Amino acid sequence: MSADPEATVDDIARAAGLGRMTVYGHFPSRAALVEAAVIEAVRDGEETLSAIDLTGDARHALTRLLETSWSLVAESSALVTAASTTLPTTRLQELHAHPSRRVEDLLRRGQEQGVFRTDLPLGWLVGVIHQVLHGAAVETRAGRVPTADAGRLVVATVRPMLAVPAGERSRPDHEAGGSALTG
Repeated sequence: MSADPEATVDDIARAAGLGRMTVYGHFPSRAALVEAAVIEAVRDGEETLSAIDLTGDARHALTRLLETSWSLVAESSALVTAASTTLPTTRLQELHAHPSRRVEDLLRRGQEQGVFRTDLPLGWLVGVIHQVLHGAAVETRAGRVPTADAGRLVVATVRPMLAVPAGERSRPDHEAGGSALTG
């Protein structure tokens, strides 16, 4: 699945040097196999992400987090594609809950520091960052963006999106559930 997001269980078994029935003995369906691979990738990613220094200026910490997150997404881009077409969105959200909380906590801290916007809901901002990372994986797999450039492009897209809009002061109205969009 690391090379072909549409690989069948037969393809995966053959690539692993196993019989199809052996794989089915451990995973009753392709979806179960994809989910197990995502769980392992997220667990491995957590080891890497937990080592990132997120202290100091939230903008710099965000850059470090995005660059490392991008490298993890790039390493597993075929799995990302397979998961997005195989698993329900709610299950993917559950599996990514801890990494999403890390981003949310960092954004909240940046809002408290006055360097990230507060006029949009925090959940929206986290979701957009997630989509930018996964969009970068799609673009690199399609050959439209060189993998070597994607991390820089992710950072160059996300940082301005989070910046406090010109002429506005950052204020923590997101915590009460309000925003400039919802009132």
